Amino acid sequence: MARLTKAQREWRPGMPKKRRSTKVMFASTVLLLEAFVVFFAALAVFGLRRAEISPALILSVGIGLSVVLILACAVLSKPWGVALGWVLQVVLILSGFVEPMMFLVGALFALAWWYGIRAGIRIDRESAQRVREQAEWDAAHPEAAGNEGAGTEGAGTEGAGTEGAGTEGSGQTP
Repeated sequence: MARLTKAQREWRPGMPKKRRSTKVMFASTVLLLEAFVVFFAALAVFGLRRAEISPALILSVGIGLSVVLILACAVLSKPWGVALGWVLQVVLILSGFVEPMMFLVGALFALAWWYGIRAGIRIDRESAQRVREQAEWDAAHPEAAGNEGAGTEGAGTEGAGTEGAGTEGSGQTP
């Protein structure tokens, strides 16, 4: 049997699920897309410039940078994770000195990174506020908390059988 993770060992029935950060999800998406682009850019540079630059150097730097971009996703929740992402954005832009089109690609990814971080922070802040307001409402209305929809089963359905096939009182003429 597989070992349980710390979260699985500590879980108890009724525990709320820990919400993932939208900022981290957006940033991870950008970094993973960058990893694919860097890998394929390394292959393009390998095909175009292998006479000028050592093929082993091209492939090792390209694959290494792709791996670093993927591994950076794991540390985005750390305080220094976003700073590492910014450093990787600068590295991607600077790769334009090897392949000039990467200046544009790097700038576009840096823009996507900035927007993902900015929008993610805003969405996380709004979600936290929504959770706080829901907790306040639940505390003020304990009789309704956890009973959403209770007592509404079948409400308004009395007499809604198949008699008349729904034409009576519906505004339709038979």
